[in-house]
Amino acid sequence: MFRVLAKINKLILPSFTKQQLDLAKAKKWQKVIIAYRYYVTTRALR
Repeated sequence: MFRVLAKINKLILPSFTKQQLDLAKAKKWQKVIIAYRYYVTTRALR
């Protein structure tokens, strides 16, 4: 299930690393997206 979510996230959600976003300057909604993507990706790798 998490592998499918990870693939959907990759297609739909923005990649902040490609935009070279600094986490210290990130807005709250950007941090939420980063945390969600991290959670799903780590679960998908298990």
